[in-house]
Amino acid sequence: MRKHILIVDGYNVIGNWPELSKLKADGHFDAARDRLLDQLAEYRSHENANMIVVFDAMYVPGIGERYDKWDLQVVFTQQDLTADSYIEKLANDLNTPLVQLTVVTSDQAEQWTVFSRGALRISSRDFLREVKRSHNEFTKSTDPFIMRENPRNVPWRTDQLLKLDQARRKLEQKPKPKPKR
Repeated sequence: MRKHILIVDGYNVIGNWPELSKLKADGHFDAARDRLLDQLAEYRSHENANMIVVFDAMYVPGIGERYDKWDLQVVFTQQDLTADSYIEKLANDLNTPLVQLTVVTSDQAEQWTVFSRGALRISSRDFLREVKRSHNEFTKSTDPFIMRENPRNVPWRTDQLLKLDQARRKLEQKPKPKPKR
């Protein structure tokens, strides 16, 4: 079975997803990045895909680091290296017969470059639809199970709760004793 790796051009996605684009326009780059990583981590857990999210040094100059967060590989490129260049090299290095590589970007030139190296490509907006579809599918498949069970920390069984409710109703119906004079 082929290993599926998804490479995401972080700032390209932020610029093309309405919620994240608004955060970016309001000057909240950190919040937009964190929200993107949250959504990608949720998607990754539903779809069980390996993900590499690449941010270039455009908004975080000279950081050049890589770390793992929520089972995502997050890369900030060196100051003189664009995310596009990094993704192209990564696509070249990772694309093997045992790997299904997909790049998420709306940059046409980048799409053609990675496609010529054998990777699949998906636009940022199409990927947003895919993330929403995955979330809806996951939510719909788990809702019936959640609704059927009692909340976890309730020590009462259903039959016990019914008896308690009946006892409460009887107590409410009894006339209150008259005060003694």
